[in-house]
Amino acid sequence: MSTTPGPDQPIHPPAPAASASSSGQLTDARPENVKTPKKAALASWIGSALEYYDFAVYGTAAALVLNHLFFPKDASPGVAILLAMGTVGVAYVVRPLGALIMGPLGDRMGRKFVLMLTLFMMGGATFLVGCLPTYDQVGLLAPALLVLCRVIQGLSASGEQASAISVSLEHADDRHRAFTTSWTLQGTQFGTLLATAVFIPFTLLLSEEQLFSWGWRVPFWISAVVVLVAYLIRRHLEEPPAFEDAQAETPGEKPATPLALMLKYHKAAVIRIAAAALINTVNVVFLVWSLSFATSVVGLERSTMLWVSVLANFVALFTIPAWALLADRVGRKPIFVMGVIGSSLLMFPYLGAVSSGNWVLIFLLGAVLSGVFYSMANGIWPSFYAEMFPTRVRVSGLALGTQIGFAISGGVTPFLATAVAGAEGDAWLNVALVVCAAGLISVIAALTAKETKSRSLRNIDDLHTSRTEALEVVALDKRNAAGR
Repeated sequence: MSTTPGPDQPIHPPAPAASASSSGQLTDARPENVKTPKKAALASWIGSALEYYDFAVYGTAAALVLNHLFFPKDASPGVAILLAMGTVGVAYVVRPLGALIMGPLGDRMGRKFVLMLTLFMMGGATFLVGCLPTYDQVGLLAPALLVLCRVIQGLSASGEQASAISVSLEHADDRHRAFTTSWTLQGTQFGTLLATAVFIPFTLLLSEEQLFSWGWRVPFWISAVVVLVAYLIRRHLEEPPAFEDAQAETPGEKPATPLALMLKYHKAAVIRIAAAALINTVNVVFLVWSLSFATSVVGLERSTMLWVSVLANFVALFTIPAWALLADRVGRKPIFVMGVIGSSLLMFPYLGAVSSGNWVLIFLLGAVLSGVFYSMANGIWPSFYAEMFPTRVRVSGLALGTQIGFAISGGVTPFLATAVAGAEGDAWLNVALVVCAAGLISVIAALTAKETKSRSLRNIDDLHTSRTEALEVVALDKRNAAGR
């Protein structure tokens, strides 16, 4: 005897039948040749690597030279660092606004459309940073223009990752979604590595006068090459089958607004992801604040400290896909939670090593903290977060949730860390406590999520779509079609 589903039970329009895989998992009965996981992973990897080169090169420059070039010279070192960290943070603060724009565009116009748009926004803004006049040349106009470029970078980054992750997730086969989506984050790690490594020869081979006069500009100008390479790769990428199926399920030419549906039915998932994304605090302190602390307060060499980030990111290139493979077997939650706990706790000995100037411990703990434990969470969150939404609102929900978390961690952490470090900037223990507090929030949020490793994308759509939402989608799309 059949029963009528209740108002909160999942429902979706008729779709291709599902079948069981040889491992007993439920998989979508779409033609396998329609999905292109390798092409999607490559496009996501190279685009993310090159775009996050742009984003990360600014953070490195802010810690090394921008605090001297774009702000008054009579400012104390602590104030100069605070101002420079503020320009780092502003790109994170505007990212939720960008998510409200880029996310719905990705769900309505397509994932590829947003990937191409963000590519040119990020590359153009980064190139312009390398062309800006300094404070000595134009006064307060210099930091104002710097902030404007950072705003454009933040708006771009807000849509880049969510669209790239959605493309790779929806092109992946059901047994390797964590592994396929991890290449997006492996790409961002490579971009961060490249941004850090690019500065090393300039700090080693150029005098301080040369570095501060023109050398710092060259890494920003490289973004022109960044844009060209990413464009050539991404222009051949096709929209994933899951997205095309979602577009074809209702008669309207364009679906009901993803933003409205996401805010009405998926607020809990957005809040959960925003809280879990506070793990980004570890990354901000490791890559940005600790570099300023080491060079401006402790007095360690710039070039040597940059090698710490290079080593950690190099290790992460291998650990991110390895942890993702394990997550496809044992689940997303346990790997993510272990990564958050391990990387948060290791911030104590790492900052202690930086404070004491012990290079052996700095390199060892930096590689383990960021390259191993942080990479556990960093490599898993793409699939973990993206599987908390149905296809119709995936980019919107993923973008907004992550960017709120990144805005809090990336926008507030540089200021907060600098403030709690005291007037002399040497109270590193307080900074480590801030990192652990953020990690605790992230763990609690992650534990409230459902494990989705054994579910197909179709089943995930069912899991996260109530009958009420499905009926509203159909009614809205029919109304949109009738109004044309």
